[in-house]
Amino acid sequence: DMEYLWFGKFGRPVILFPTSAGRYYENEDFKLAASVADKVNAGEIQLILPDTVNDESWYNKSVHPAVRAARHAQYDSYLRNELVPYIHNRAQRGDLVVYGASFGAYHASNFAARYPDIVSRAICFSGVYDIHSFTDGYWDDNCYFHCPTAFLPNVDNELAGKLARVGWVIATGEHDTLAQKNREFSGMLASKGIPNHFELWPGQFGHDWPWWREHLRRFV
Repeated sequence: DMEYLWFGKFGRPVILFPTSAGRYYENEDFKLAASVADKVNAGEIQLILPDTVNDESWYNKSVHPAVRAARHAQYDSYLRNELVPYIHNRAQRGDLVVYGASFGAYHASNFAARYPDIVSRAICFSGVYDIHSFTDGYWDDNCYFHCPTAFLPNVDNELAGKLARVGWVIATGEHDTLAQKNREFSGMLASKGIPNHFELWPGQFGHDWPWWREHLRRFV
């Protein structure tokens, strides 16, 4: 059983993934949902705040990395085969947006990269896009196909064309320790002919809730 929150009755559905240790209510508790409440109330967007299994998957150091990867693959299947069909049915819209910051951006980018047919926009703030640090040197197909920095450079032209139709947004603060990783991810997409909007917020750390709240509304 997975828990979630839903805000709004009309408009484009937007999934807000939590950060690494966050639960489904994190984006409400830290006022991210409230930062776009006017758009929800106006019927422009609907917000879906799903839970994750990060503590059972990539962050679970008590199990073998193969088990971590397999658990994430199960979570991915839940998103694709249970949550998204439910969203399509309830929202009566197919133009899904995914958002995440920090490790939430991993979820957003990975899901959008794997399923460009059902994601219209991916908003990634202060993101992590590589999971090698969670696998302790282990690697298998689950790791590969859930690591955007691994599989995206190898996509064929057909998939690259589908990915090019996703509205990619990659942004963080100029002084974020992950700024270069975000720049590299943007460049990786561009190298495959996948347009994306990349920005560094000048003079800012950017890897924290005040900046995410400030900039989210610009892209939904």
